[in-house]
Parts: sequence; structure tokens; C-alpha cells
Amino acid sequence: MTSQIASAPEHAAIEVNPRARFEILGAILLALFLGALDQTIVGPVLPKISTELKGADLYTWVVTAYLVTSTAAIPIYGKLSDYFGRKPMLLTGIVLFLIGSILSGFSQTMAELILFRGIQGLGAGALFPISLAVIGDLFTPAERGKYQGLFGAVFGVAFLVGPFLGGLLTDTLSWHYIFFVNVPVGLISLYLIGRLLPMVRPKDVKFTLDILGVTTFVGAIVPVLVALTLAETSAWTDKYVLGWFGVGLVFLVAFIVIEAKAKDPMIPLDLFRNRTFAVSVIASFFAVFGFSTLIIFLPLWFQIVQGASTTASGYLLFPFLFGLIFSSILAGQLVSRTGRYKYLLAVAMILMIIGLGLFVNLRADTPNLVLWSWMLIAGLGVGPTMAIFTLIVQNDVPPARLGTATSDLTLFRQIGTSVGLTVAFTLFRDNLTWGLLRDSIVKALPAGTPVQAQPPAQAPAGFDLGSLTAVGSSPAGGILSQVPAQLQAAYAAGFHQAFSIAIADSVWIGVIAAALSLVAVLALKEKPLRAHFHAEQHANSGLSSRAAGPVVGAAE
Repeated sequence: MTSQIASAPEHAAIEVNPRARFEILGAILLALFLGALDQTIVGPVLPKISTELKGADLYTWVVTAYLVTSTAAIPIYGKLSDYFGRKPMLLTGIVLFLIGSILSGFSQTMAELILFRGIQGLGAGALFPISLAVIGDLFTPAERGKYQGLFGAVFGVAFLVGPFLGGLLTDTLSWHYIFFVNVPVGLISLYLIGRLLPMVRPKDVKFTLDILGVTTFVGAIVPVLVALTLAETSAWTDKYVLGWFGVGLVFLVAFIVIEAKAKDPMIPLDLFRNRTFAVSVIASFFAVFGFSTLIIFLPLWFQIVQGASTTASGYLLFPFLFGLIFSSILAGQLVSRTGRYKYLLAVAMILMIIGLGLFVNLRADTPNLVLWSWMLIAGLGVGPTMAIFTLIVQNDVPPARLGTATSDLTLFRQIGTSVGLTVAFTLFRDNLTWGLLRDSIVKALPAGTPVQAQPPAQAPAGFDLGSLTAVGSSPAGGILSQVPAQLQAAYAAGFHQAFSIAIADSVWIGVIAAALSLVAVLALKEKPLRAHFHAEQHANSGLSSRAAGPVVGAAE
């Protein structure tokens, strides 16, 4: 593969004055905020949207359409940005994202919304990886950490602003406006990036589109994400779930074979011979897999058990977000000043393991102060993972591969999130059995309650336990209407306890994933952060030294 690597384009660093660098940084952070805000503003309002459009049965496909197209587009944008420059790819992504946002806002049916969210996802696939690559072009690895730490802060702010803004717009105007709010933010970002970001691209490089690679990659990623979506509402052994996984596996094998022989592969497989890249991908995958359990369950727990509104449940996550933002910024500063990152990441993963481990003790009567302390610890562990893995990868790959490597890392993070959410949710659903529900209700009933007033050993006829997690379902799944009024409070308390225990048991998968991430982090070989844009030293990375040579290119 040496010849393939040697023919890769040598992407030039962005050479601008210090003031312009920080102006560009602000514009890039705004583009990131655009993508992050959309994710946090839409999710809490989806139940209302699906109810109004009479499409509760298609609820998950609104998310899946966005996820499939954005995930499939990530490595394509990254590869193209190494050839044609970051600027056109990022502008293309923002334009597609805005078109999808406007069309989504005008949706009148669930089918239209699913289609337009897919268009939105095609644009979103450029926002995160290309923005991170631009930071790699602007700042050397030695100084990059303190700025990449801001990305964690952007996500934290989006988590705080999104639920409030979404609830406010939906309650005062209409849910349609949660998509229109993207337009002014996107237009500002589009203008600033178009005006400030220089056009940097390699000269005299012939680009060959890896058509077979792109086709087989899409053929692999789409069925897998569809299978994960189906697995959330059915068994992993369901014939349709297994069928989609099988199709994805066939295309994945074909993709690997094709990429191994391609002259200019979309995802260069030799990148995985680079120990730093491979370990970072594994550690990052399991890290996001781990904390995805909190993302899905905490808002749900606050809404179901404590009766909090959608907006309030978002703000009750503030300790977690504070820990995430604080540690993300602090970690970036520490890495830039010391050049050390391995043991900082190890400490972060230990904090994440402890934080997640505390949640296995979750019960219906767990005080908020205790919950907030658990969330703070978990957030402190999550924060450093938001930026440092990107910094490590960008420090160790040739500048010619920066866009490709950054997008591939982002791809595996997104897949980790999808897998983590699906596994955690299906475990929760399996944990919330009728037996657990019955035992919790019996314990909550007043002493001396007649046997006939207690729930039966078998689920009552017509009772669907799966409806407990359905969109818009009654918190108690309709069982409260079957008992005397004086016992309804005890039944509700029992349901809340069973709900909490099911969540607590499911969090174990997050703890295990975080522990695997720690093992991967300990396998990292710490390397000095470069104080320049060139990558002369790659003898131990498994990459061609010729590809890591002096950066050449033109800034237009």
C-alpha cells in the first residue's frame, strides 16, 4: 500500500494572521453549535411531532433517517476535504443542512419529515469532522488542545439551550419553528466561513473517486443502522433484525476487500496499522458507548419517575453538563501545556467508570442531591474524551491524511453512540419484566393488603409491557385503571421503583464499555505533540514516511 499512501495529497496548513485564526475558530464553533443544537432541540419535541402528524409508529425512523445519512456521509466528506479543501466541503454541508431544516419545518406528514431529515443528515455529516479538521489546519498539535477543548463546551451549551428553546418554540408557536431556528444560525455560519476561511487545497493532484468503496460502504452502514433501529422495538433474534445485519455484513466484507485493493481508497485500511489511530478509535468507540446509557435514561427517569417536564428534565442534567464542559476545557489546557495525555485520559475513564457505576444503585427514592453528585463525577470523566482523542489522532497522522483520519474517528464515535443507545434500551426493556414490576408493586402496597388486591403472578389480559416504553404511553401502562383508587398510589410507586431498577441494571453495560475504553487507553503509546504543521516523524506509525513529508499546497 505504500504507493497508495505516497500518492495522497499533501494538504497545506491554513496560514493566516492570529486575529483571523480566532475569527475562523469562532465561525467553526458556530457551525458545530448548529449541528449540536439541532440534535438537542429536536429530540425532546419528537413525541409531540409524531402525535400531531399521527405517526407514532414511525417515530424512530425520524431519528434513523438523520443518523443513516449523516453517518454514511462522514468519511466521504473527510476524504474529499483532503483533496478539494475543507472550505467547499463545509459550505456544502451547511447548505444541505439548511435545505433539510427548511423542508423539515414545512413537513405535513411523517413520511415527509423522515425524507427531509435524511437531507438534513447529509449536511450534518460534514459539520463535525470537517470542523475538527479545520482546527487541525489552523493550530499545531501542541497548541490545538486548548481550542479543541471548546468543542465539549459547545455540546454542553447546546444541551442546555436546546430543550428550553425547543419547548418554548413548540409551546408558544409551533414545533415547525424548531427547524426554522437553524436558518439564522446557519446563514451566519455560512457567511463567516465563506468570508474568513481561506481556500487551501493540494496542487496538481488527480482525484479518483472510489465508486465501489463508497457503494459498498453505504451498503454496509445503512442496513446495520436499520437493524439497530428495529432492535429497539423487537428482539435481537428477530428475522428482520438478523436479515438487515446479514446484508450489512456481506457489504462490509466486500468493502474491506475492495478497499484493500483500491488505488485511492475512501477509508485507507492502512490507517488501522497505525497503533495510535487504531487504539484511539477503539477507546473512543467504547467511551461514547458507555456514556450513551446516561443520555438515554436520565431524562426519561426524570420525566417518568419525578414527573418533570421535557424542558425541566433537560435542566436537571446540569451537573453532568457542568462536569463535561469544565473537564473538557481543563483537559485541553493541560494537554497543551504539558504535552501529556495518556494518564489524563486514564483518570477521565476511571471517573466515568465510577460515575456510571454509582448509577447501578438508582432507585425511585434516590435524592436529587445524590443524583447530581453522580452526574458530576460522570461528566468530569466524559469531558476529556470529547476532544483529546481527536488531538491524539491528528498529531500522529500525516497532514495529507488529517481530514480522512478525523472523519473516520468521528464515524466510529457515531456508530458507538448508535450501538450504545440500542443495546442499553433493549437491555432496559428486557429488564423491565412483569415479575420485577409485580414484586415492586407488592412491596409498595400497605401492610395487610388483601391478596386479591395484589397484582397477579401473570400479566393481566390485554396488558402490553412493551407499551411502558412507547411514545406517549401512560407511565403505568394502563394498569392503574384496573385497581381501586386507594391503591393506585402504591401501584404507581411500585412501577416507578421497577422502572428505576430496570435502568440501574441496564447501566452495567455502560460500566463495562467504559472499562474496555480504559484498557484501550492504557495501550496508547504517548508521543510528543508536534509544535509545527509538518509530520517528519512517522517511522513508528505504520505509515509511509513519504506521505508524511513537507506540506505543500496553495492557499487561494
